[in-house]
Amino acid sequence: MASSFIEEAWLEADRSQTDIMNPYNGEKIGVQYTATQADVERALEASYQSKKEIKKITSYERAKILKNAAAILEERKEAFAKLISSELGKPLKNTMDEVDRSIETLELSAEEAKRLHGETIPGDASSRGMNAMASTYRVPIGVVAAITPFNAPLNLVCHKIGPAFAGGNVTILKPAPQTTLIATALLQLLFDAGMPKNAINMVLGGVEAGQQIVSDHRVNVISFTGGIVASKNIASLAGIKKQLYELGGNAATIVHEDADLVRAATQCAKTGYSNSGQSCISVQRIYVHEKVIDAFTHKLVEEVGKLQVGNPLDPATDVGTLVDEQAADRVMLWIDEAVKLGAEVLHGAEKNGASVVPTVLKNPPQKAKVVCEEVFGPIVSVIPYSELDEAIEAADNSEFGLQVGIFTNQINLAYQLAQEMEIGGVIINGTSNFRLDHWPYGGVKNSGIGREGPRYAVEELTESKMIVLRMDG
Repeated sequence: MASSFIEEAWLEADRSQTDIMNPYNGEKIGVQYTATQADVERALEASYQSKKEIKKITSYERAKILKNAAAILEERKEAFAKLISSELGKPLKNTMDEVDRSIETLELSAEEAKRLHGETIPGDASSRGMNAMASTYRVPIGVVAAITPFNAPLNLVCHKIGPAFAGGNVTILKPAPQTTLIATALLQLLFDAGMPKNAINMVLGGVEAGQQIVSDHRVNVISFTGGIVASKNIASLAGIKKQLYELGGNAATIVHEDADLVRAATQCAKTGYSNSGQSCISVQRIYVHEKVIDAFTHKLVEEVGKLQVGNPLDPATDVGTLVDEQAADRVMLWIDEAVKLGAEVLHGAEKNGASVVPTVLKNPPQKAKVVCEEVFGPIVSVIPYSELDEAIEAADNSEFGLQVGIFTNQINLAYQLAQEMEIGGVIINGTSNFRLDHWPYGGVKNSGIGREGPRYAVEELTESKMIVLRMDG
């Protein structure tokens, strides 16, 4: 069962219900209770009324609670992993990894609760400040509206709630409608760990609930992970408040002629199809030097052919399902469009329910959706180039700028790419799909505003307050 949590209570009665289905086998695995407009209003007011009380909790206590949450999640790791696999269709080997990362994210957030440092600034840099001293402090921003997607439904919620609580804030959470069982289980875990129940309100609902939250003056900051259309809608409604966006990508990886082709192909196969490609840094476009494209493509198809597609709860499965069958239908339409525009199918392009067989396309044109938009599905496109400048220009020819990978043994070429591209992160001798949770994560252009990672998120979710001491009588 999944229900909203408002005013320190779970809400069920007299609310509309939606069955929660396993995308792999279509079985009912739960029921979701949708919040009403009045529920959202109560959540907003409860969050606003609680912020002064939550602010008083010491850094030591906040850190202790978050560390305890990490320890409990470690104990419940397998249960959480199976729940994610059942609700999302993500393979168990990937969900076990997501739970491990979530534990780390909570632990990192706990550490950052004790690092809310400021600085002292002498006044004598100005002729008017000879007898003055300023001190700055990090203070809670207040109410954090956290809106999260379905593709990493545990870790991305931890990346919102962990830093928000570490900074002394109240969170009003709206998780993705597709993954509310995981959000419900996490909230219960946090309360078991000792988090005050008035530190979080959770609203289950769709677009209307999100719009009501982000437009409200009682919200101090919006932290949104999702797509461009929704982010533009949020920006149009938010008014004057801080807004943080972690949006999409159509990540490129470049394989130069001097690259270790076996390593490059193996990594591209592994990171292009995990979670059925439903990651904003999932390998989508691979630009390969024309001298090695045949050898690389042969190895890539070989490695992709080894991937096991099947039941997400089977430990041997590499690729499960997309979030639902509608997503799979959309992916197949994009494959069909690419083929009509001249792409060659080297592997896959088959659908079974919500599953799409890992697909390799060769040389789709720039105007094909699989190249110029975010696929968010198990499709990788291989595109040749002759000069590195050409590959850099093609990789950078995107409305997104999140992460890029390059395989080469020439560090000067890697740094040339890093300097020339408009991008948030560059992975040298790795694919675009590499992230550690303590690193600053985020992009430029339509990939977002701000950075995640507990250290960086805590800074975004706190304010700098200055206190001045004058000593001139």
